[in-house]
Amino acid sequence: MSPINKKKLSKLRNSLDKLDNSFIKLIKKRTLLVKQVLKLKKNKNEIIDKKRIKFILKQIRRKSIKNKIDPKITNRIWKNMIYSYIDYERRNFNKK
Repeated sequence: MSPINKKKLSKLRNSLDKLDNSFIKLIKKRTLLVKQVLKLKKNKNEIIDKKRIKFILKQIRRKSIKNKIDPKITNRIWKNMIYSYIDYERRNFNKK
C-alpha cells in the first residue's frame, strides 16, 4: 500500500472508530429502553413478539432500500440486535 493510501486508510479508520463510539452510546440508550419494556412484561412468553419483529424487519428493509443501503446488511444487523435483546430479556426477566 502506498504511503498516501495508508494515510487515507488511517483517516477512514479513525472516522469508523468515532462512528462506533456513537453506536455504543445509542446501544446504551436502547438498552435502557429495553429495561423499561421488560419491567412491563408479566410473563416470560411476552418477551418474543413475532408480529413486531416481522414489522420491524419489513420497515428496516423499506428504509434501507429508500436510503440505498444493502437490505441484507441492515436485516442481518437488526436480526442480531433483536435476538440479542431477546436473550438479554430472558436473562434478566426474573431479576426485574
